Amino acid sequence: VGSYSICKRCINKVTGMEYAVKIINKAKKDPTEEVEILLRYGQHPNIITLKDVYDDGRSVFLVTELMKGGELLDKILRQKFFSEREASAVLYTITKTVEYLHVNGVVHRDLKPSNILYVDESGNAESIRICDFGFAKQLRAENGLLMTPCYTANFVAPEVLKKQGYDAACDIWSLGVLLYTMLTGYFTPFANGPDDTPEEILARIGSGKFSLTGGYWNSVSAEAKDLVSKMLHVDPHRRLTAAQVLRHPWVMHRDQLPKYTLNRQDAPHLVKGAMAATYSALNRNVPPVLEPVGCSTLAQRRGMKKITSTAL
Repeated sequence: VGSYSICKRCINKVTGMEYAVKIINKAKKDPTEEVEILLRYGQHPNIITLKDVYDDGRSVFLVTELMKGGELLDKILRQKFFSEREASAVLYTITKTVEYLHVNGVVHRDLKPSNILYVDESGNAESIRICDFGFAKQLRAENGLLMTPCYTANFVAPEVLKKQGYDAACDIWSLGVLLYTMLTGYFTPFANGPDDTPEEILARIGSGKFSLTGGYWNSVSAEAKDLVSKMLHVDPHRRLTAAQVLRHPWVMHRDQLPKYTLNRQDAPHLVKGAMAATYSALNRNVPPVLEPVGCSTLAQRRGMKKITSTAL
C-alpha cells in the first residue's frame, strides 16, 4: 500500500469470511483522518466498506471488504475488446463517487489506478470501489484549499508540483489521466514506457502539454478528446468539476456511444513497467527544495491582485 502500511488478506475464524486488512504503522502515519472518512462515507456503494478497526498500540488494523476483482486498469488492459461506451460507463461510476466525496468536502488526493478496484470478477461498473483513503482530507480551511503537497507521480496535478494551493480539481486531473489511459492503453499522457525517468515525467506534467492526435487517437471520438482535454487543463480554475464531467455529452449520452473496439496499444507490460520505474525512482530519498513563501506562484498571484486592487 505504501511506506507506512501493508495490506493483507484475513479470515474471520468464526464465520470463515474473507476480508482485507490494512495495517498502519502509527509511528509513521496518523490513521485518524482515514478512519473518520471511511466511517462517514464508506456506506456509499462505490467506496470500500470499513468492517472493523483494531489498535494494538503500535499499529492500527483497518478491516475492509476484500477486493477480489483486482485493479481497474489491469482488467481494462487485459480486455481484448474495449469500447468508448465501456470507458464512459466506468468514468461515470468513478466520477459520480468522487462528486459525492467533493460535495461532502472530502478530497481523495491519490486516485491512481491501483486505488480503484473491483469487488468481484463481474467487471460491471457497479462493482468498482474507490479504495485507500490514506492521503484523503476533509476540507477545513475557510478558503477550501489544501496546502499539504502529497502526490503520486504520473497522477499529480500541475498546481501541486508548483506548490500552489489545490482542491478537488486535483482529483479530476487524476481521473483525466485515467480516462486517457483507458482510451489509448498508454500509462499516462506523460509517460510512455518503463524507461522514462521521474524527472522527465514530472517536467511534462508541469508543462501541462500532451497530444490527442495521431496514432491510437485516430479511433477516438472528438467528444472523448474534448473531455480529456478539459479534465487535464493545466489551470485548476478552468478544469471541469466532477458535476461538469457528469454533464459532458460524452458521459451523459454514454448509452449512445459506439460499441466498436478502440484501437489501443496492446502492451500492458509497458504500462506496468512505467509505473514500476516511476515508483522505484520516486522512492529515493531526495531532500525537498524549500523556498520562501513569497516565492510561490500563489503568493505572487495574490500580490498582483493586491497591487491591482490598490491601483483601482
